Amino acid sequence: MSSIKQNIEQVISQIGLAAEKCGRPVDSVQLLAVSKTKPIAAIEEAIAAGQRAFGENYVQEGVEKIQHFADSENAAALSWHFIGPIQSNKTRPIAEHFDWVHSVDRAKIARRLSEQRPADMAPLNVLLQVNTSGEATKSGLAFAELAALADEVAAMPNLVLRGLMSIPEKADDYDSQLTAFQSLADAMQTLKTRHPQMDTLSMGMSGDLDAAVAAGSTIVRIGTAIFGARDYGEKTSQ
Repeated sequence: MSSIKQNIEQVISQIGLAAEKCGRPVDSVQLLAVSKTKPIAAIEEAIAAGQRAFGENYVQEGVEKIQHFADSENAAALSWHFIGPIQSNKTRPIAEHFDWVHSVDRAKIARRLSEQRPADMAPLNVLLQVNTSGEATKSGLAFAELAALADEVAAMPNLVLRGLMSIPEKADDYDSQLTAFQSLADAMQTLKTRHPQMDTLSMGMSGDLDAAVAAGSTIVRIGTAIFGARDYGEKTSQ
């Protein structure tokens, strides 16, 4: 069985090949290791292999991990991203501990994050989650709602609007994947005329990484290919 270090090397190689194929610099795409439900020991292995950015879906679990690593020698270099659905009663711990939030889709959530961000911390990096496929079961904004929320978030004092995120409808063929990702990239280009600081597209996972990179992704979210299959057990959205 391959180690976490070997898995990270393999994923980074895949990202590099995808970037080279479409003429992008290899370092223009960041690997976000999705460590939700995984133990501290697995994250320690990833850190030892050079990984620095980690994504968490569950608030309590994520905060506990951030606190565990707060005094480690690599603490200043680690970047913690909240990528799960956000309940309004869980915004405070997200605002107080995470560096990035990928899943903002309502003004109410954004306002609470801004109000609850501690004054001694850097502004929270925010991505707006877009429902690119229009699925009723998926979180995220409709494209028609995007410009208004972007304007609101950009004006909030303790947030920095960095870009967009999506989890498209699952598709097995490259062309369908590329079309979904391209729609998000096009939306970002439109928004950048009003918000030029936007520089981040969080899109792409193990099964659609190549298409995401071709469409301009700057963060790919990879979990199972690094850490192995997950055992959710009694895990709920915390």
